[in-house]
Amino acid sequence: MWKRGNKSKAWIGSQNGRLPILITFLILCSLFLIFIFHDDTQKTNLSLGLPKQRWNSFESLVQMHPTVEFRNGTNIIWQIPDSPNAVLFLAHGCNGQAFNFWDRSPHCPKCVGLPEERLIVLHALAQNFAVLTISSAGRCWTYGEEIRIVKDIIRWWVKKNKLEQLNLVALGASSGGYFVSVLATVLKFSSITLMIAEGMFDHLDIKESYPPTLFVHMPKDVYRRQKIDENMEILRNKGVDVAEIECMEFPLSPNFLADRVPGVDHSVSAMLFKLFRHKGFIDENGYMRNDGRKTHWRKAVKENKVVFQDENLGHHIQEELNLAFAYHEMTSLHSDQIFKWFESHIS
Repeated sequence: MWKRGNKSKAWIGSQNGRLPILITFLILCSLFLIFIFHDDTQKTNLSLGLPKQRWNSFESLVQMHPTVEFRNGTNIIWQIPDSPNAVLFLAHGCNGQAFNFWDRSPHCPKCVGLPEERLIVLHALAQNFAVLTISSAGRCWTYGEEIRIVKDIIRWWVKKNKLEQLNLVALGASSGGYFVSVLATVLKFSSITLMIAEGMFDHLDIKESYPPTLFVHMPKDVYRRQKIDENMEILRNKGVDVAEIECMEFPLSPNFLADRVPGVDHSVSAMLFKLFRHKGFIDENGYMRNDGRKTHWRKAVKENKVVFQDENLGHHIQEELNLAFAYHEMTSLHSDQIFKWFESHIS
């Protein structure tokens, strides 16, 4: 779960001298383990094991049926469940687009369905959030006229679909996180999540009315971690509710890519794992030695004539390798905590 306030301190249990020493020891050990693995105040550590979430985890709960529109010079893609309880705006990072969040289908033939983006959308729809995605005008988001354009699009869309009575929340990753941090000064959100982004708080006049802010970040990025600590303090001093989730690196397994990427079967996933280990891209424990962007895995795949069902899966696989290295990548692995954050601030 998310963690608020100062760094957590170790729990110290009280001993009962009337219990036999062995029983007391076992009780204390059990309580300590419960604290480590289940205490909501602890930061999530994915090296302890991945959530049991696969690319088709929501297949029985919800299906994607997005509507694609073009407004104010940009693409907007959205879906509203039957009984929505809130509205979620999603902002992509640099080189991203609204199409990344949705599976390719007759409803959206240009959609890409990147693994992490699509799982966030599916999780949101399963939680009865109406979802709206908008493409930035350029490679990354800008903070002048584009803020006004997106604000107007969101207000128009909410009114058009008669969702004015619902709480509005937002999640932005990287450039999208900076964008959301600014957008929240001109549009009323009940809470926001900034993913792998420290926000623009050095340049903003923060009011007490600024929405509760959750930072989802990867502490391997030391500079960003330090800036997030500083910005959490800025917000906290303004009376804003803040919290954070740390995303840690985790090892690959033979089934990992098959579990996370639609279109990668188990035999190809196992073959890639073996190839990555042979090439030294992962260490003896399965951890990525470098970010997927800086790993020559595509060249190795081509040289070894590994064939994918879809030749466009390269970006999907690289996203998961980036995620495993845990330096700078969108992640759906903490969706449960993120949506509990949103829900805890819905009035």
